[in-house]
Amino acid sequence: MFFQHSPQVWAQHPSLVAGVLYAEGVAGKPRADLPLAELLGTARRRLDGSTEATFAEIQAWRRAFTRMGLAPTKYRCAAESLLRRLRTAGDLPRVSPLVDLGNAVSAAYAVPVGILDVDRCGGGIEVRPARGDERYLTFGGVEEHPEPGEVIFADPLGRAHARRWTNRQSGWSAVRDDTRTVLVVVEAMHHQADRDVPAVLDALAAGLRHGWGVSARTSMLSPDAPRFEA
Repeated sequence: MFFQHSPQVWAQHPSLVAGVLYAEGVAGKPRADLPLAELLGTARRRLDGSTEATFAEIQAWRRAFTRMGLAPTKYRCAAESLLRRLRTAGDLPRVSPLVDLGNAVSAAYAVPVGILDVDRCGGGIEVRPARGDERYLTFGGVEEHPEPGEVIFADPLGRAHARRWTNRQSGWSAVRDDTRTVLVVVEAMHHQADRDVPAVLDALAAGLRHGWGVSARTSMLSPDAPRFEA
């Protein structure tokens, strides 16, 4: 299993800070309560009297989406969508323990967190511009083709595991009840991203250790060291 960003992505987004977490043995329900209430409480306090659109983390992704030719209020990064849902609905829907943990950490730090089932990733993921012939599977089971040049999570089989970078994940590698091994991707572009991305990885690793009793490997990526291998 590998994960990397293409040279084009690093060149076009020089403020990108990225890190990954790899963990095995996460199948089944957690053996202890996850800190969801604490994490969502952090997000709610930050949203009190404000909106997610004012956050530096979200503004940085909006600028990135604009550079990619995407309307940032039509296509939101995953963290903005979660915070918007939390602000308007008061809570986040429960999906599965792993996804719920990732969503809560993402909301607390206002940073996109993508969780991929390693066994369904086709051997590896590269974040790169699409050619236009890749296949993307929605959570509803509909196949789409990303637009040429659109930033996607691509595997060697020609499948897109995310569209519009951090906008939408795919059904190809979505976490399921039988997911055993995960790769978690954390990406940010704001001024303090070099501090916050490691903090997000630490929070995720702590949640996995507490809930499932597993140890996770984490790694920071850069243009000089762009590839993670497990």
